[in-house]
Amino acid sequence: MILIHSASAALCPHVEWALGSALGRRLELSWTPQPAEPGAQRTEFSWEGAPGSGAVLSSALRQIGHLRFEVTEEPTASTDGQRYCFTPALGAFNAVVGVHGDILVPEDRLRHAVANDALGGEPIHHALERLLGVPWDEELDVFRHAAEDAPVRWLHQVV
Repeated sequence: MILIHSASAALCPHVEWALGSALGRRLELSWTPQPAEPGAQRTEFSWEGAPGSGAVLSSALRQIGHLRFEVTEEPTASTDGQRYCFTPALGAFNAVVGVHGDILVPEDRLRHAVANDALGGEPIHHALERLLGVPWDEELDVFRHAAEDAPVRWLHQVV
């Protein structure tokens, strides 16, 4: 899924062009007002592509800059999935997503977080929240649930 949570009306054609270029076909997305940000628009688009296409789509959207978006790439039998988020305030977030929807944090990132905490740097609980994308979820939740009639997409499920 591609979820554009907020884009100014002037950027909507640029978003369509960037995504269309990345997917190799012309897109006309259905935009609706974003109540959480007056004057902004929102849209969502289901896409299919080869593994790694999510990174191409995310890069195309990041170049536009003044957007809030998420791109998810589902796992396949031979690849893990990916989740990409971007907000103007926080920048980019990327995570590997396993077959059950869990974010998979690489061992070296965990070791770095533990070592950084031990050396008096970022506290481990803050580092873990960042590695799991919590700050991005907190900012984007407002935009995900801004309209009562808007479809809600849950990106994870607690079992």
